[in-house]
Amino acid sequence: MRFSSPIFILKRKAKRLAKDNGMPHHAALDQIAIAEGFRSWGHLASSAPVRHPAKRVLNGLCPGDMLLLGARPGHGKTLLGLELAALAQQGRRDSYFFTLDYNVTDVLHRFAAIGLDAGELADTMIVDTSDDICARYIIDHQGNNPGNAFIVIDYLQLLDQKRSNPALCDQISLLGAHAKATGCIIVIISQIDRAFEHKGKDMPDSSDIRLPNPVDIALFDKTCFLHEGQIGFSAAA
Repeated sequence: MRFSSPIFILKRKAKRLAKDNGMPHHAALDQIAIAEGFRSWGHLASSAPVRHPAKRVLNGLCPGDMLLLGARPGHGKTLLGLELAALAQQGRRDSYFFTLDYNVTDVLHRFAAIGLDAGELADTMIVDTSDDICARYIIDHQGNNPGNAFIVIDYLQLLDQKRSNPALCDQISLLGAHAKATGCIIVIISQIDRAFEHKGKDMPDSSDIRLPNPVDIALFDKTCFLHEGQIGFSAAA
């Protein structure tokens, strides 16, 4: 069955529907899916043309890498981060999803939105929604085998929202050093400045990252940007 729009556009419609009607995001996704002729969003997602950007990104990451994953809202950055964590878990890494933006229920619904078994992942992946999340918290809350960890952080701009936390650049430096020392892999999701939409570019780049506080992008080993269903993955400039 063909979709009326690319799946990232359908996700964007669902986000607007949820906001405009004060309904849960997962219910809006299901409503969009039903309008497309599917039983639910999970049914729609499982019927989507097979594309494996997460596998390509994961295969491009090496032990000790720190990846910046950025996109404007509605372009799939959180979903890609979750899928990377799930794939790493399947590859026998210990996966962690630290989020300052979502609650656990939101995260589980997003797993279902990309056709993953939310129940199974809830039993195997650590999803941490603490308000205390910062670089030191993340490092201290890994298990006994930090070198085997695959860590996704949602998201960059919230890491220093507490005045008691170190400067954002210092936190990124600490996380990068930890990745290099242990061999863990860290993915940090980032917002893209809204000014990008008026630049006429096909894909965001490091200059489009929204940085209310300074961060040296060279601290990242690799970047991954998403826009309009396309993906740009490369070594950091």
